[in-house]
Amino acid sequence: MDDNVNGFANTSTEDLRERAVELARQRWDVRFFWKLLGLIPAAEAVAGNTDASEASVAQASGLLYEALSSEQDPKVQEALRPVYIQYLVEHDAAPEITGETDRGD
Repeated sequence: MDDNVNGFANTSTEDLRERAVELARQRWDVRFFWKLLGLIPAAEAVAGNTDASEASVAQASGLLYEALSSEQDPKVQEALRPVYIQYLVEHDAAPEITGETDRGD
């Protein structure tokens, strides 16, 4: 992407970052933040920070784990049920057959 085409050639990277993050916050654009989380380790590697790149992966997975584990509301979990099912189906993860049918409803 050419900075000149978009009019950002004279804008500092820090300003671009602040503006993009603020816009994503205002729009509640989780996809943007998710994309950043995925790109940070690669950006660290490109910058020559291979140790930081590995640490970024660990840090990002830790943040994700914390976000997911803090969600304990059964109603929220139930609302996300279709998402879990779709993900498992997309990845051919057949359900375990336990004979248990109680969903906690």
